[in-house]
Amino acid sequence: MFRESLDRFSGMLFVYDHEQEVNFWMRNTIIPLDLLFFDSKGVLKNAHRNAIPFDLTNIYGGNSIQYVLEINAGMLDKLGIKPNSEMRYPLIDQELAIWKC
Repeated sequence: MFRESLDRFSGMLFVYDHEQEVNFWMRNTIIPLDLLFFDSKGVLKNAHRNAIPFDLTNIYGGNSIQYVLEINAGMLDKLGIKPNSEMRYPLIDQELAIWKC
């Protein structure tokens, strides 16, 4: 929130204690973002492209989400990220992780 810019290959990762229903909005968010919603294994289950700055519309991420990654709008397509893409991150339980660290 309130960031005026985000480096090209940077993002903000939200980590929940367990899988749950996740909803986001863009209140107090100045820059457009792509939102990526991952399950406990690090598998991309849903994505929202080009979330509009300051928009209070609910962005539903899914009901079995543990990780949400916010990146600059347009990077989802530029990087070729598709449904079922896998995220590698050390906080993902390595017993569950699809792509282990």
